Amino acid sequence: MTKDEERIQNIRNIGIIAHIDAGKTTTTERILFFTGKVYKIGTVDEGTAVMDWMVQEQERGITITSAATTSFWKDKNINIIDTPGHVDFTVEVERSLKVLDGAVIVLCAVGGVQPQSETVWRQADKYGVPRIAFINKMDRTGANFFKVIEDMRTRLGANPLPLQIPIGAENSFLGVVDLITMKAMIYKGDDADAGFDITDIPGDLKKQASEYRHNLIEKLGEVDEVVMEKYIQEKGIYPKDLVDHIRHATIKGKIIPVLCGASAKNKGIQPLLDAITDYLPSPLDIPPMKGINPETEKDEVRQVSGDEKFCGLTFKIMSDPFVGKLAYVRIYSGKLAAGDTIYNSSKDKKERIGKILKMHANKQEIMPQALAGDIVAVVGMKNTTTGDTVCDEEHPIVLEKMHFPEPVISMAIEPKTKADQEKLGNAMHRLAEEDPTFRVTYNKETGQTIISGMGELHLDIIVDRMLREFNVGANVDKPQVAYKETITRSSRAEGKFIQQSGGRGQYGHVVLDVAPAPKGSGVLFESKIIGGSIPREYIPSVKDGVIEAAHSGYLAGYPVTDIDVKLMDGSFHEVDSSDIAFQMAGRIALNDGLKNGGSVLLEPIMKLEVITPENYMGDVIGDLSSRRVKIEAIEDLHGMKVIKGLAPLSEMFGYATTVRSLTQGRASYTMEPSFYQEVPKNISEKIIESTGKVHSKKETR
Repeated sequence: MTKDEERIQNIRNIGIIAHIDAGKTTTTERILFFTGKVYKIGTVDEGTAVMDWMVQEQERGITITSAATTSFWKDKNINIIDTPGHVDFTVEVERSLKVLDGAVIVLCAVGGVQPQSETVWRQADKYGVPRIAFINKMDRTGANFFKVIEDMRTRLGANPLPLQIPIGAENSFLGVVDLITMKAMIYKGDDADAGFDITDIPGDLKKQASEYRHNLIEKLGEVDEVVMEKYIQEKGIYPKDLVDHIRHATIKGKIIPVLCGASAKNKGIQPLLDAITDYLPSPLDIPPMKGINPETEKDEVRQVSGDEKFCGLTFKIMSDPFVGKLAYVRIYSGKLAAGDTIYNSSKDKKERIGKILKMHANKQEIMPQALAGDIVAVVGMKNTTTGDTVCDEEHPIVLEKMHFPEPVISMAIEPKTKADQEKLGNAMHRLAEEDPTFRVTYNKETGQTIISGMGELHLDIIVDRMLREFNVGANVDKPQVAYKETITRSSRAEGKFIQQSGGRGQYGHVVLDVAPAPKGSGVLFESKIIGGSIPREYIPSVKDGVIEAAHSGYLAGYPVTDIDVKLMDGSFHEVDSSDIAFQMAGRIALNDGLKNGGSVLLEPIMKLEVITPENYMGDVIGDLSSRRVKIEAIEDLHGMKVIKGLAPLSEMFGYATTVRSLTQGRASYTMEPSFYQEVPKNISEKIIESTGKVHSKKETR
């Protein structure tokens, strides 16, 4: 093995993912302390967590942006990304998982598998990321390790493999039994430097430990033939062999090793670090990166090697007050050095590397070069945005792009003074570069600038950052729902744009078939023109007109989605036809198609979960019913009731305040976008009237 290969073999690129409040950031802070990266443990409650470095994170006690850091445990280099748990920032998890090799999912020993745990689990499944699970908060009242294991099976469809069982729980949580070495780890106290003793298994746990050890080997045998053979022949398996077999099964995604602890009390962190280095993959353990050569359009592969041609993926852009724009890059192959000129194959632009930085949350360390397997921040890339591939210009490749969800909520924003106008434009541009789920549009009809995002909290943070980081004075309206429009039936539509005003006129005439399209397909356009009734050079203009008309719809100015537009026929004039005439004809025809196609408004429906004490359940359900919430299930959870349902986003503004006052602050809720559905007719009419785009009843029916 070469020196480079050995270095790559010792890298672990991992993410820490979880539901909000499961203890991700606390766990990360302890990891940094025990690996010697920090000398004082920060806490989320006090706003001193190293990884929560943004002012907004410290004030609210939540993680908003994924922070990257590097630490060392034994001879392994662990690159850690601490991701947010709040669903409004789910894109941060998505883009982090895309570039990570492994993940630690933190689960609460009391809450078990919670709604956002399921969301991040699905995201990790999507990218095939090997995982280990850490059941945190074993010291809390109601902690139940074995119930969480069962939750993982039933709610996540996972194959959990406990590598430890807890010694005690709640106030009497003392340590763990290691099922691989069959030894007990007893913590001497709650302080970080209290340490632990390795002892024999306590007498009252010997039988249970023996059963779980037997189960461990049996379950491992189900996914590993070598283990199964030894198990059947009753041959012993040494701890080191067990570790190797668990590692292979974890990397293949067949099992999820499970550990437990209490991060806030400094218990369970060292075994977790051992598990990260023992079971999660190095960059050499995962399949090589595949992409497409933009010149030949053929598939290409990049091996994980410093000798291979350079290629990497930009997964995050950040504004830094000192160095300007920082681009986070996962390097998949080759080497990258300061001063190199590289090629952005997604944008067809050259970029020059100024500096390469190893990040520790928001602190930086300059590196002369980076190698395959590294995650680094790069200064100097001007045209590169999130999801862009960077590579060697002589050997171009484009890696699979990232897909980001559509925003579901928007609000109008305007500068307070003339001086604020330029600052606002600059701030919105910088924030949109950082966050692909933050969109900025301009409404021509009202003259307003509209900002859109993933939820109330998301937009709240964006506005707060504009005011503080960019010193912009701005007024904002109340949040509005991002409605959409679609059609319910097919129609034939015609658009004519004819102007004669002396001299050269304008002439464009098109005939479209407009039909409903499958959910999620957006606006599809296809030309069926045969025989040249419209010259080929005008067809792109017709498409531009159709797309432009679809941006503001017919009913109430909302964008149109899920329609299939076919250009069937039309006519042109030898002298008067032009691109602009056919663009206008396309717009007129699409509006005609929407009018005759039974246009309806669609609203975002959210997946809602409310956890409330039982004695407030009636009030909570009554309030939800008044908000058009469709309740799907009510479950029990440690003396609390879990109400699951589907809620129209438009009815849920300000719900946090309402649910707190209904339950004396004891209930909590989570909400995430699920799908779009038709708005009820009476509400649709009110929305259309409020936008001032009123059509006759005959037209909107």
